[in-house]
Amino acid sequence: MSEPEELSVEINGFSCRVWQKGQGPKLGFLAGFGGLPRWIPFLDALARERTLVVPSLPGFPGGERGHTVLDSHLDWVLAIRQLLHKAGLEGADLAGSSVGASFAAEVAAIWPASVRRLALIAPWGLFDEQAPMTDPWAQRAPDVPGLLCADPEHWNQLKAEPEGANSPEWSIVQTRANEAAARAFWPLGNTRLDKRLPLIEAPTLLICGEQDRVMPRRYADRIAAAIAGRTEITTIPGAGHLAELDKPDEVAAAILRWTT
Repeated sequence: MSEPEELSVEINGFSCRVWQKGQGPKLGFLAGFGGLPRWIPFLDALARERTLVVPSLPGFPGGERGHTVLDSHLDWVLAIRQLLHKAGLEGADLAGSSVGASFAAEVAAIWPASVRRLALIAPWGLFDEQAPMTDPWAQRAPDVPGLLCADPEHWNQLKAEPEGANSPEWSIVQTRANEAAARAFWPLGNTRLDKRLPLIEAPTLLICGEQDRVMPRRYADRIAAAIAGRTEITTIPGAGHLAELDKPDEVAAAILRWTT
């Protein structure tokens, strides 16, 4: 994999990394739980056909400590809106995974003209008492990889410290990403997104990993039923919650088909 161009934008006084690679119409991607400490095959698959723009969420890898000044869900949504605008994604197609998918849906709901087409991989933001999502913060560390991916090794590869690195900073950044997600979504990922889903006008694709151990399939059904615009649900066999890690080519193909 070749490396992307790396830029940075300032949000609330903190720097956020923005990766960019490829040619063609812009497509934004907001990362899922744990963020993106490194460029992954899924991103390359998208960048083969589009100009892929990947802004880092505040507090996630590449997002410094920007989460520390976000004290409410509204703070988070406004910061993400500003981040997408500064990354040049106004009016572009937008995709996201888990926590990133939730924010992508919020932006599409509150600022409909800012998103052309939407692709959401297992978005957070809802709560169902009959089938609550699995709380990733309540898990023993050895159990987290198997919770987030059908193949735990895919999570381990994402989070593995780069060869030759010998610094506590890597582990600090990974812990900070978990803290940032908790600050935005604890407890149980419930932001009452369901109240805003009817405002989404962008055609919306919902992507589910067949082996998602975090988010029951009924959440995708509820989201699709609530959105006013056109929706479609696709299930990726052999994929877990972070389907883009387990099946990068299949998930990328679904997003590219939807946003063409």
